[in-house]
Amino acid sequence: MKTSLLTRLFDTISPRTCSVCGQRLAINEQVICASCLLHLPLTHYERHALDNEMARLFWGQFLVERVAALFFYEPKSMVTQMIYDMKYRSMPEIGETMGVIVARQFMPEQFFEGIEAIVPMPITRRRQWQRGYNQSMEIARGISRVTALPIYNNVVRRVSFQRSQTTQQGEERLHNVEDAFRLEHSERVEGKHLLIVDDIVTTGATVIACGRELAKARDVRISVLSLGFTKSG
Repeated sequence: MKTSLLTRLFDTISPRTCSVCGQRLAINEQVICASCLLHLPLTHYERHALDNEMARLFWGQFLVERVAALFFYEPKSMVTQMIYDMKYRSMPEIGETMGVIVARQFMPEQFFEGIEAIVPMPITRRRQWQRGYNQSMEIARGISRVTALPIYNNVVRRVSFQRSQTTQQGEERLHNVEDAFRLEHSERVEGKHLLIVDDIVTTGATVIACGRELAKARDVRISVLSLGFTKSG
């Protein structure tokens, strides 16, 4: 892909850096350098999306089809800064670029086959106002760019946020987000295969709460995709 003279000029004046290692990006690189991309701890869950450790979190919770994350996530790991920047440092472009990357990684495995729409994990209006964007929506934009799937951003709404999920465990997390979502415009999703998109999945409690609410619509099937997955143990 050709790079414009203006882009090259801006890159010379204000060099862009990798969100993982901090090194200068090449002119054709976006957000993450080729070396860091090569060394991401990939899950390869897209190759067996019906049965993997992340998928088992959702068995029996709602009718789940496929589940996968791009990489394994651990606090203070190589991708910690990138996720922090995406969520808290007004860098939504990280989400969209990583959405493109995950979609291209999963496409050859037919992960998106039959999926009809993307549902970004909702955040509260207060969080949206504070950040100026929803990071899951930005990831969804990137996925949509590659797959051409429509984004349904108003079929389920986050109506409450009691406490941060970070310090909660297992059942506490699930209780924390109980009744946190509300299905709206259910007629838009009836009979459809939806893809819930999130940034990081740990216990899956938030996705479970959102998925259960979506499952109230008739004949809905749900798949789940996230950038990162924190393995238990």
